[in-house]
Amino acid sequence: MWIADQWKDYEVLDTSSGEKLERWGDYLLVRPDPQVIWNTPRKNPGWKKKNGHYHRSSKGGGEWEFFNLPEEWSIHYRELTFRLKPFSFKHTGLFPEQATNWDWFGNLIANAGRPVKVLNLFAYTGGATLSAAKAGAAVTHVDASKGMVTWAKENAAASGLSDTPIRWLVDDCVKFVEREIRRGNHYDGIIMDPPSYGRGPKGEIWKIEESIYPFIELTTQILSDDPLFFLINSYTTGLQPAVLNYMMQTAITPKFGGHTEASEIGLPVTDNGLVLPCGASGRWSKQ
Repeated sequence: MWIADQWKDYEVLDTSSGEKLERWGDYLLVRPDPQVIWNTPRKNPGWKKKNGHYHRSSKGGGEWEFFNLPEEWSIHYRELTFRLKPFSFKHTGLFPEQATNWDWFGNLIANAGRPVKVLNLFAYTGGATLSAAKAGAAVTHVDASKGMVTWAKENAAASGLSDTPIRWLVDDCVKFVEREIRRGNHYDGIIMDPPSYGRGPKGEIWKIEESIYPFIELTTQILSDDPLFFLINSYTTGLQPAVLNYMMQTAITPKFGGHTEASEIGLPVTDNGLVLPCGASGRWSKQ
């Protein structure tokens, strides 16, 4: 398992009964987590001192309950700054477990010894975009949500990366890749964090089981002649590491060689030293 254990401003303090107690900078949040199927004693005092609690509804969805929590605040990872604001369906605007992937491809970019162009698809609020840009890459950031792209720009500004070569695009990811193929554009690294189900700006429907493998095959057409890396994330999709590895082995390796690996990713739990699983990632690199 790849563990995001280098955080200073974030930690999972405890987990129990379908929920996790997290510290985001100076504030404590309690949020539901489908992986937490155990019922262990809630000994950490933070459970009673929380600043925000997302309550799931039996009818689906849910709502936040706040206790002295600002509408927005920031936390840091290494030299990056992320603006947080709790919003729909338990989210804060950041997936901390992804830091293990940021470090992985950040090192590849920094040590490449050449200019690196990166494409970040389904790019959300830009954690991967900022990490790649900070490492020295020119990044194209694509997401179908205008609000998420705006948020990502705010994170870039807060991190001092406003003047770095980042292209911000509100677009359907599949249609964008198809146009890039026609335009003859290529990238040295591709990152994708596809949803299990989604709609593009013009109502385009995305279903992960039907769409992901053809999309991976499609994106291999815009990899450069000497690509550096390829990263696929799976959280809400539930795709197993072996599935991610199989797709990359059959879609990418025959064309470019290289090395593939896939694993669960997770976050350490402070109170007991165990690890909370947070989905899976598949990695391909030329090395």
